[in-house]
Amino acid sequence: MTPLTEQATANLDIPGLEAKLLNQSPQKILQHALSLFDTIAISFSGAEDVVLIDMAAKINRDIKVFSLDTGRLHPETYQFIDRVRKHYGIPIEVMYPDTAQVEGLVTAKGLFSFYEDGHKECCDIRKVAPLRRKLSTLDAWITGQRQDQNPSTRGKVPVVQIDTAFSTSDRPLIKFNPLSYWTSADVWMYIRSYDVPYNPLHERGFISIGCEPCTRHVLPNQHEREGRWWWEDATKKECGLHTINLNQVS
Repeated sequence: MTPLTEQATANLDIPGLEAKLLNQSPQKILQHALSLFDTIAISFSGAEDVVLIDMAAKINRDIKVFSLDTGRLHPETYQFIDRVRKHYGIPIEVMYPDTAQVEGLVTAKGLFSFYEDGHKECCDIRKVAPLRRKLSTLDAWITGQRQDQNPSTRGKVPVVQIDTAFSTSDRPLIKFNPLSYWTSADVWMYIRSYDVPYNPLHERGFISIGCEPCTRHVLPNQHEREGRWWWEDATKKECGLHTINLNQVS
């Protein structure tokens, strides 16, 4: 299949594509996404994303992967990123926040202002701005979102959508979520079956892993997102990378 031009992307029938891919396997969804776009990349941070990398690498070795380094990640996460790079023999583009913005926030409010006034400002600087910079170079991106990760904000995540949060008036951005209908059990079955690398923090009770100050392990039968921004309401447990989800909360 010939990759789409920018004009063709703008005219892409997303509802039709969603209907076509709805009942397909993640591998088939990935294969279709990678065949449609040249400028497409996988966003990598957690277990779901490595599953997608493993699947994509079996389809096309020349896959593009990027990750966000907020400067506040766990040591284990930095080691994990490098282990994935070596395991698959692929470059991983690491995006960093603007130094002046980080310095301004820390100087004005200290290192832990998010405990007092919410995580949005810090995430906007450390995660959203670098992501926006990266996405401005792409026609499409691939994420590991699952509907059961957070029913409050991700319960309606489709397999494919126009990412209105990061699209511009002259450049629509397409977002693929191949694992939308998978569960955590599906992800870990795949990891064990294919010996996929994972973050060692998972062995210590961490399920959803973000920045070190904003992530903690969860107890048995707690939902995985309860370990993220635990001092905030469940409907706010998004960092801004998937802002579009908040517009879908009923």
